[in-house]
Amino acid sequence: MTIIKAAAVQLSPVLYSREGTVDKVCRTIAELGREGVQFAVFPETVVPYYPYFSYVQPPFKMGKEHLRLLNESVVVPSATTAAIGEACRRAGMVVSIGVNERDGGTLYNTQLLFDADGTLLQHRRKITPTYHERMIWGQGDGSGLRAVDSQVGRIGSLACWEHYNPLALCPDGRWRTDPCRDVSRLAGRPYFRRADGSDHPPPRIGIRLLCGQRHILAEPRAAATDHCRHRL
Repeated sequence: MTIIKAAAVQLSPVLYSREGTVDKVCRTIAELGREGVQFAVFPETVVPYYPYFSYVQPPFKMGKEHLRLLNESVVVPSATTAAIGEACRRAGMVVSIGVNERDGGTLYNTQLLFDADGTLLQHRRKITPTYHERMIWGQGDGSGLRAVDSQVGRIGSLACWEHYNPLALCPDGRWRTDPCRDVSRLAGRPYFRRADGSDHPPPRIGIRLLCGQRHILAEPRAAATDHCRHRL
């Protein structure tokens, strides 16, 4: 049996800074590499940050924050993706990371998967943004609903509430476009505690684990408390 040392990374972004966040990500990759990690998963849209403002502001007040996010988002490919790929190559690590992607004038909730040699293996977009997120991100397509080979095995990705979508899987638990069964799945989704003390979301990822017979690596998103107090 092959054993892979993996890490679900809870990392807060450098708020309002793509370059600052990417630098923090690359330093974390290097640190994990020194600890022998072979496969690391970073949070949903950690670069440059998740658009929390869409939770707390009505749409007609979002313009300034939306433009700020647009300006700090990631073009694929770019110097930003090259820097992350180089960090992966130096560490010899497979990495999945969530970014706000800018393509023309549209933003997407995007997951990037880098192989241990720094190659960008997969570039997929969340198919349908959830609820208020539709004011921020455009719709992706189904081209990313597949598993890809990496140096640690076959990997597929879903983002956030895509885990509620049974059509992401075949009835027997396989990826729709994948005939193999040795697939690890990445779970990019936010975890937080509501004001009433309940957890969000309920543990539905575990259901996917059981019915799909997969290994699931789910990383919680984090925000520095000083940023939260100041902005929210």
